[in-house]
Amino acid sequence: MNFNKKLVVAVSGAVLLMAGQFALADSTTDIVDALVGKGVLTEEEGKLITKGHTSAKNKAGKVIDKNGALSLSSENGDSTFAVNGRIQLDARSYDNDFSSDKNTQGFDVRRAYLGVNGKIAKYYDYRVVANFADDDKTNTSGTGLVKKSNQIDEAYFGINYWKQASFRFGQQKMPFSLEEQTSSRFIDFQERSLLNKMVPAKEIGVQVHGVFTNGLFYGAAISSGEGKSNIEASTGEGVDFIGRVGINFAEAMGNKDNVYHLAIAGSTTDGMQSNGQELAFNSGQELAFNSESRGQDNKGTRFRSERSRLGVEGSVALGPFKLQSEWIENSFKMPVGATNNSADMDGYYVSANYMITGEKYASAYKAGKYDRISPLKDFNPEGDGWGALEVGARFTSVDGKDLYNLSTSALATGYYAADSTTLGLKWIPTPYTRILLNYVDTRWEAATGGTKLDEKALTLRTQLDF
Repeated sequence: MNFNKKLVVAVSGAVLLMAGQFALADSTTDIVDALVGKGVLTEEEGKLITKGHTSAKNKAGKVIDKNGALSLSSENGDSTFAVNGRIQLDARSYDNDFSSDKNTQGFDVRRAYLGVNGKIAKYYDYRVVANFADDDKTNTSGTGLVKKSNQIDEAYFGINYWKQASFRFGQQKMPFSLEEQTSSRFIDFQERSLLNKMVPAKEIGVQVHGVFTNGLFYGAAISSGEGKSNIEASTGEGVDFIGRVGINFAEAMGNKDNVYHLAIAGSTTDGMQSNGQELAFNSGQELAFNSESRGQDNKGTRFRSERSRLGVEGSVALGPFKLQSEWIENSFKMPVGATNNSADMDGYYVSANYMITGEKYASAYKAGKYDRISPLKDFNPEGDGWGALEVGARFTSVDGKDLYNLSTSALATGYYAADSTTLGLKWIPTPYTRILLNYVDTRWEAATGGTKLDEKALTLRTQLDF
């Protein structure tokens, strides 16, 4: 049985097993009530029989329906179980200067997540999520790496004795970047910015994180440093130390209608890492599949170096208006003896978004990130609700031309700098559905000679999550 079938069987079995407890108790009560009604049993005999089943039902718990999302909970709420997932279908059309086939169109299932999450005995939580839109490949991936199943998106458990210091173990999102902390379900545009390839995302490790009542939040982690599902297989590999700390000044001042977010993050390693993803500026799908010579084609080129990262992020949300920006720098140090043993790359983005229908961004902000926007009125084809409507614009600039100077011939080609402008329109019919339309205009620049190539993209996403 392959991984996909195993996960589906496990999730389905758990749901049926827990749901069966409620069905059994209800069925028994109905039968006894019918027998009492026909005079086969007295009321006292009926109460005596159903007493045990009623007690079992109370202990088993209840089904919770919260904003359309279903979960199972124990009667006291200390243990919960829920199935979660998301489906994103993308349509894309490109016009670029990179190949003879300048116009490219296509459909793609960008993400197809299915997983389970919940808590046990009040203080322990868990989450296991797989992405069925990823290839299931278990093999060596680049210099010094072994790739486990990359369909595992997240797999962790947590210990939450204190709000100010919770612990999480497993494959999880690392504490770096406001844009990365925001789920792909709730990001401002169809894809994260070009800058996102410069940050640690989901990695295997241990994290402690917490939130204080004055709006102060933090996260600190030790990770493999090699990306999602990758583990080191070479001697001399180190681990990454990652940290993020920030504050929402609006919360500290008791202002619930606005957000004044400021945070700083950094990472460093205690040894060499098999880097490579940092050379791929684009976020994977916002730009064309078939570009031949730009930065994304260096995605498979890995080189061993020491690496450090620094990031500064800020966001101001005033009612239905939000302004957000980040600056990130990556620094690499090659082994001793290299002709050019150090290089830097950096970049920034600035974005602005406005909720035409009046929803406040502060209602979706919590613990140092933005979450789900709920329309003031859900769309109802039979009523007067139209959901939420948002417009936005983003400018991104990245510069990694310094990487060209590294003494690795495989890195001596490609386009290492880019400026990109994204315009977006978003419709949120209900809290769990979204439709996004983006126009993206990107100009790539070669490491030397000043050669520039353009690409324009029109993208559409329909999304459902539960």
